[in-house]
Amino acid sequence: MEILRVENLCKNYGKDETLVKALDNVSFTAEKGEFIAIVGSSGSGKSTLLHILGGVDRPTSGKVYVEGEDVYKLNENNLAIFRRRQVGLIYQFYNLIPILNVKENITLPILLDNKKPDLKYLDELIETLGLTNRINHLPNELSGGQQQRVSIGRALMNRPSLLLADEPTGNLDSKAGREIVELLKLSNKKYKQTIIMITHDHNLALNADRIITLEDGKIISDEKVK
Repeated sequence: MEILRVENLCKNYGKDETLVKALDNVSFTAEKGEFIAIVGSSGSGKSTLLHILGGVDRPTSGKVYVEGEDVYKLNENNLAIFRRRQVGLIYQFYNLIPILNVKENITLPILLDNKKPDLKYLDELIETLGLTNRINHLPNELSGGQQQRVSIGRALMNRPSLLLADEPTGNLDSKAGREIVELLKLSNKKYKQTIIMITHDHNLALNADRIITLEDGKIISDEKVK
């Protein structure tokens, strides 16, 4: 089942002589439960694309449909709700709230939405993330890998339509990085979570079902991983 459709997406910065085409007519689709890696050199448009998919930045032109809904036809209030409920974002720098413990950081999106956390799902998530003995710890009491596990839990807590990961291993050593990618693969299989991961590391990208390569804002290849 198709969960994401991107049609002729363009993002420009500047104009005339200073015009930069960060995204130039990008189109692709993603099926529910698919794990896609987007690769490319610095400046290729990877992060710009991810931010537009997540409702963080608006395109200059083109369409983004998530579960059949035209994202950029939403008003600002509904776009904020879309970001909160349908998108889970994982960044290179964990963006945890320093005064909240592990459990509080993970449940924050639910509480901001004035909902009660599904405690059974929360406990399962914490166990899957290997954080059972860390639930009362503050971020500064955790390793980098553990902090990134918390950010993954926070992103998954709302059971989003899309999990978007922007260089999720970029701030970690190789062992912790491999563990994070294994966790993403686990959430993909266990929860049928659709994942789009930005990475410059081709070896990490090989963990995905499919690799899209960007260059100068254009898709130059879109291949399934054998």
